[in-house]
Amino acid sequence: MKAMIFAAGLGTRLHPLTLNKPKALVEIAGKTLLQSVVERLSSAGYNELVINIHHFGNQIIEYLEKHKNFGLTITISDERDQLLDTGGGILKAAALLDGDEPFLVYNVDVMSNIDLQLFRKYHEERGGLATLAVRNRKTTRYLAFDDTMQLTGWKNIKTGEEIASRNMIDCNLLAFSGIQLIEPKIFRLITETGKFPLIPLYLRLAVDHQIYGYADNSSLWMDLGKPDQILEAEKYILYV
Repeated sequence: MKAMIFAAGLGTRLHPLTLNKPKALVEIAGKTLLQSVVERLSSAGYNELVINIHHFGNQIIEYLEKHKNFGLTITISDERDQLLDTGGGILKAAALLDGDEPFLVYNVDVMSNIDLQLFRKYHEERGGLATLAVRNRKTTRYLAFDDTMQLTGWKNIKTGEEIASRNMIDCNLLAFSGIQLIEPKIFRLITETGKFPLIPLYLRLAVDHQIYGYADNSSLWMDLGKPDQILEAEKYILYV
Protein backbone atom coordinates (compact mmCIF):
# COMPACT_ATOMS: atom_id res chain seq x y z
CA MET A 1 0.00 0.00 0.00
CA LYS A 2 1.12 3.53 -0.76
CA ALA A 3 1.37 6.54 1.51
CA MET A 4 2.82 10.04 1.37
CA ILE A 5 4.42 11.85 4.28
CA PHE A 6 4.27 15.64 4.14
CA ALA A 7 7.75 16.62 5.35
CA ALA A 8 8.53 19.67 3.20
CA GLY A 9 7.35 22.43 5.52
CA LEU A 10 9.63 25.26 6.63
CA GLY A 11 9.02 24.53 10.30
CA THR A 12 8.93 28.24 11.19
CA ARG A 13 6.66 27.61 14.19
CA LEU A 14 9.29 25.24 15.56
CA HIS A 15 12.12 27.80 15.69
CA PRO A 16 14.75 27.55 17.09
CA LEU A 17 14.59 23.77 16.71
CA THR A 18 14.45 24.04 12.92
CA LEU A 19 17.11 26.68 12.35
CA ASN A 20 19.62 24.00 11.30
CA LYS A 21 17.46 21.00 10.49
CA PRO A 22 14.10 20.15 8.88
CA LYS A 23 11.04 19.70 11.03
CA ALA A 24 10.97 16.01 10.13
CA LEU A 25 14.28 15.45 11.93
CA VAL A 26 13.32 17.13 15.19
CA GLU A 27 13.46 14.46 17.90
CA ILE A 28 11.04 13.42 20.60
CA ALA A 29 12.44 11.07 23.24
CA GLY A 30 15.39 10.22 21.00
CA LYS A 31 13.36 9.46 17.87
CA THR A 32 12.77 11.80 14.93
CA LEU A 33 9.27 12.78 13.89
CA LEU A 34 9.97 11.17 10.52
CA GLN A 35 11.01 7.84 12.00
CA SER A 36 7.93 7.76 14.22
CA VAL A 37 5.60 8.30 11.27
CA VAL A 38 7.47 5.84 9.02
CA GLU A 39 7.21 3.15 11.70
CA ARG A 40 3.55 3.98 12.28
CA LEU A 41 2.72 3.59 8.60
CA SER A 42 4.81 0.46 8.22
CA SER A 43 3.01 -1.23 11.13
CA ALA A 44 -0.31 -0.50 9.36
CA GLY A 45 0.86 -2.20 6.13
CA TYR A 46 2.08 0.81 4.15
CA ASN A 47 5.34 -0.29 2.52
CA GLU A 48 5.63 2.13 -0.42
CA LEU A 49 6.22 5.64 0.88
CA VAL A 50 6.68 8.99 -0.80
CA ILE A 51 8.26 11.77 1.25
CA ASN A 52 8.33 15.35 -0.01
CA ILE A 53 11.26 17.54 0.96
CA HIS A 54 12.18 21.22 0.86
CA HIS A 55 13.72 22.84 3.97
CA PHE A 56 17.14 21.19 4.55
CA GLY A 57 15.92 18.44 2.25
CA ASN A 58 19.39 17.00 1.77
CA GLN A 59 19.45 16.11 5.48
CA ILE A 60 16.33 13.98 5.06
CA ILE A 61 17.87 12.17 2.07
CA GLU A 62 21.05 11.47 4.05
CA TYR A 63 19.03 10.36 7.09
CA LEU A 64 17.02 7.86 5.07
CA GLU A 65 20.16 6.53 3.40
CA LYS A 66 21.80 6.09 6.80
CA HIS A 67 18.82 4.10 8.04
CA LYS A 68 18.45 2.15 4.76
CA ASN A 69 14.91 3.51 4.31
CA PHE A 70 13.88 1.57 7.42
CA GLY A 71 13.52 -1.49 5.20
CA LEU A 72 10.76 0.07 3.08
CA THR A 73 10.47 1.35 -0.47
CA ILE A 74 10.81 5.11 -0.05
CA THR A 75 10.86 7.65 -2.88
CA ILE A 76 11.64 11.33 -2.51
CA SER A 77 9.42 13.98 -4.08
CA ASP A 78 11.86 16.86 -4.35
CA GLU A 79 10.41 20.34 -3.75
CA ARG A 80 13.71 22.03 -2.90
CA ASP A 81 13.30 24.39 -5.87
CA GLN A 82 9.75 25.39 -4.91
CA LEU A 83 7.61 24.56 -1.91
CA LEU A 84 4.26 23.49 -3.37
CA ASP A 85 1.91 23.33 -0.36
CA THR A 86 -0.26 20.25 0.23
CA GLY A 87 -2.21 20.20 -3.05
CA GLY A 88 0.77 21.00 -5.22
CA GLY A 89 2.73 18.44 -3.22
CA ILE A 90 0.48 15.49 -4.05
CA LEU A 91 0.13 16.66 -7.66
CA LYS A 92 3.91 16.68 -8.10
CA ALA A 93 4.01 13.16 -6.67
CA ALA A 94 1.08 11.94 -8.80
CA ALA A 95 3.14 9.51 -10.86
CA LEU A 96 4.38 7.89 -7.65
CA LEU A 97 0.95 7.70 -6.00
CA ASP A 98 -1.24 6.76 -8.96
CA GLY A 99 -2.75 3.29 -9.23
CA ASP A 100 -5.94 1.45 -8.38
CA GLU A 101 -5.86 1.80 -4.58
CA PRO A 102 -6.32 4.76 -2.25
CA PHE A 103 -3.17 6.28 -0.82
CA LEU A 104 -2.71 7.63 2.68
CA VAL A 105 -1.34 11.11 3.35
CA TYR A 106 0.10 11.81 6.79
CA ASN A 107 1.57 15.05 8.17
CA VAL A 108 4.99 14.48 9.73
CA ASP A 109 4.18 16.84 12.62
CA VAL A 110 1.16 14.87 13.84
CA MET A 111 1.30 12.31 16.64
CA SER A 112 -1.75 10.07 16.78
CA ASN A 113 -2.81 6.57 17.70
CA ILE A 114 -5.66 6.51 15.18
CA ASP A 115 -6.36 2.98 13.93
CA LEU A 116 -5.21 3.35 10.33
CA GLN A 117 -6.70 0.01 9.29
CA LEU A 118 -10.19 0.96 10.55
CA PHE A 119 -9.74 4.34 8.88
CA ARG A 120 -9.02 2.67 5.55
CA LYS A 121 -11.97 0.28 5.96
CA TYR A 122 -14.28 3.25 6.58
CA HIS A 123 -12.99 4.99 3.45
CA GLU A 124 -13.37 1.92 1.24
CA GLU A 125 -16.90 1.18 2.49
CA ARG A 126 -18.12 4.66 1.61
CA GLY A 127 -16.39 4.88 -1.73
CA GLY A 128 -15.72 8.60 -1.62
CA LEU A 129 -13.08 10.53 -3.49
CA ALA A 130 -11.26 11.28 -0.23
CA THR A 131 -11.75 10.78 3.50
CA LEU A 132 -10.34 13.22 6.05
CA ALA A 133 -9.68 12.25 9.65
CA VAL A 134 -11.31 14.93 11.82
CA ARG A 135 -11.70 15.53 15.54
CA ASN A 136 -13.94 17.44 17.89
CA ARG A 137 -11.31 19.87 19.17
CA LYS A 138 -10.88 23.61 19.55
CA THR A 139 -9.45 25.55 16.63
CA THR A 140 -10.41 28.62 14.60
CA ARG A 141 -10.90 26.92 11.23
CA TYR A 142 -13.34 24.05 10.88
CA LEU A 143 -14.56 21.73 8.18
CA ALA A 144 -18.34 21.33 8.01
CA PHE A 145 -20.06 17.97 7.51
CA ASP A 146 -23.68 16.90 7.13
CA ASP A 147 -25.29 14.04 9.07
CA THR A 148 -23.78 11.49 6.65
CA MET A 149 -20.32 13.00 7.24
CA GLN A 150 -20.06 14.39 3.73
CA LEU A 151 -18.03 17.57 3.45
CA THR A 152 -20.32 20.58 3.05
CA GLY A 153 -18.03 23.54 3.66
CA TRP A 154 -15.47 25.39 5.76
CA LYS A 155 -15.77 28.03 8.45
CA ASN A 156 -13.40 30.37 10.26
CA ILE A 157 -15.13 31.09 13.56
CA LYS A 158 -12.73 33.92 14.35
CA THR A 159 -13.43 35.97 11.20
CA GLY A 160 -16.86 34.55 10.34
CA GLU A 161 -15.70 33.62 6.83
CA GLU A 162 -17.48 30.64 5.26
CA ILE A 163 -17.08 28.61 2.09
CA ALA A 164 -20.09 26.44 1.30
CA SER A 165 -19.88 23.44 -1.02
CA ARG A 166 -23.35 22.20 -0.07
CA ASN A 167 -26.06 23.16 2.41
CA MET A 168 -24.34 24.03 5.69
CA ILE A 169 -27.51 24.20 7.81
CA ASP A 170 -27.20 22.04 10.96
CA CYS A 171 -23.69 21.00 9.93
CA ASN A 172 -21.11 19.45 12.24
CA LEU A 173 -17.96 21.54 12.65
CA LEU A 174 -14.87 19.39 13.10
CA ALA A 175 -11.12 20.01 12.93
CA PHE A 176 -8.86 18.30 10.40
CA SER A 177 -6.31 15.91 11.92
CA GLY A 178 -3.67 16.01 9.17
CA ILE A 179 -4.39 12.42 8.11
CA GLN A 180 -6.31 11.55 4.94
CA LEU A 181 -7.02 8.85 2.38
CA ILE A 182 -7.30 9.85 -1.27
CA GLU A 183 -8.37 7.99 -4.40
CA PRO A 184 -5.87 8.34 -7.29
CA LYS A 185 -8.70 9.41 -9.61
CA ILE A 186 -8.49 12.80 -7.91
CA PHE A 187 -5.51 13.58 -10.14
CA ARG A 188 -7.82 13.67 -13.17
CA LEU A 189 -9.98 16.28 -11.43
CA ILE A 190 -7.25 18.70 -10.41
CA THR A 191 -7.15 21.83 -12.54
CA GLU A 192 -4.99 23.81 -10.11
CA THR A 193 -1.31 24.19 -10.91
CA GLY A 194 1.86 25.14 -9.08
CA LYS A 195 1.56 25.87 -5.37
CA PHE A 196 -1.89 25.30 -3.86
CA PRO A 197 -3.46 23.79 -0.70
CA LEU A 198 -5.67 20.70 -0.57
CA ILE A 199 -8.59 22.04 1.49
CA PRO A 200 -9.83 24.57 -1.13
CA LEU A 201 -9.51 21.79 -3.72
CA TYR A 202 -11.71 19.54 -1.59
CA LEU A 203 -14.25 22.30 -1.13
CA ARG A 204 -14.44 22.78 -4.90
CA LEU A 205 -14.76 19.07 -5.61
CA ALA A 206 -17.29 18.47 -2.80
CA VAL A 207 -19.95 20.22 -4.88
CA ASP A 208 -20.09 17.23 -7.26
CA HIS A 209 -18.14 14.50 -5.49
CA GLN A 210 -18.36 12.66 -2.18
CA ILE A 211 -15.67 13.70 0.27
CA TYR A 212 -16.13 12.29 3.74
CA GLY A 213 -14.99 12.99 7.25
CA TYR A 214 -13.94 10.22 9.60
CA ALA A 215 -14.63 11.01 13.24
CA ASP A 216 -11.32 10.24 14.90
CA ASN A 217 -12.08 9.51 18.54
CA SER A 218 -8.72 7.92 19.31
CA SER A 219 -7.18 8.70 22.68
CA LEU A 220 -4.14 10.50 21.30
CA TRP A 221 -3.75 13.33 18.80
CA MET A 222 -1.14 16.05 19.08
CA ASP A 223 0.04 18.84 16.80
CA LEU A 224 3.84 18.94 17.01
CA GLY A 225 4.28 22.27 15.29
CA LYS A 226 5.64 24.30 18.23
CA PRO A 227 8.51 23.76 20.73
CA ASP A 228 6.17 23.57 23.72
CA GLN A 229 4.14 20.89 21.93
CA ILE A 230 7.33 18.90 21.35
CA LEU A 231 8.05 19.07 25.09
CA GLU A 232 4.49 18.02 25.91
CA ALA A 233 4.73 15.05 23.54
CA GLU A 234 8.06 14.03 25.05
CA LYS A 235 6.55 14.03 28.53
CA TYR A 236 3.67 11.93 27.24
CA ILE A 237 6.02 9.34 25.70
CA LEU A 238 8.37 9.18 28.68
CA TYR A 239 5.90 9.27 31.57
CA VAL A 240 2.52 8.00 30.40
